[in-house]
Amino acid sequence: MKRHRFGGATGIAFFTTTLGLCGIAWSARGITAVQLPESDDSTTRSRLTSRCLGASESARPPAVQQAIDAIVALLRGDQADLSCVALDLDGVPEFERRAYEAVRTIPPGSTKTYAEIAAILGEPGAARAVGQAMGHNPVPVIVPCHRVLATGGGLGGFSAAGGGATKLRMLAIEGADAARQGRLFDS
Repeated sequence: MKRHRFGGATGIAFFTTTLGLCGIAWSARGITAVQLPESDDSTTRSRLTSRCLGASESARPPAVQQAIDAIVALLRGDQADLSCVALDLDGVPEFERRAYEAVRTIPPGSTKTYAEIAAILGEPGAARAVGQAMGHNPVPVIVPCHRVLATGGGLGGFSAAGGGATKLRMLAIEGADAARQGRLFDS
């Protein structure tokens, strides 16, 4: 049987943040998925369970609870380091994994462009591929794809519910300079 694109999640849990209800899924090797809030709690729950077939709500291992606590703190505007959270990205293409590793080095309140990430990867012409990788990110917040912007100050895309408005809100919570230029992103 083919494994789910976001790894073989065994457990899922839901938790409340300043953005709304979020979800998380994990395997024995690490976090496999994070679900940002959808239009309502039921949709958030449904979206995560459909992404993580076979996983069920269960007790949170200590490492998962630590990840949840850090996500909640970060989305509240507190300092939180998610760079050490173990991930299980089984089934994620190698280029996307590399892009996610590079993005995990962007600290809260800072941003980089898709082109800058491509250059870090040694593939300066791959900005569009970086953007596509961010759109496929199974673990937003832990891999802070909201911190990656278009060249020239544009917001770029964001695949979570609310799109660019959610991305801008997350940047504002972190105090990113890009969030203070919100009018540039209106479109």
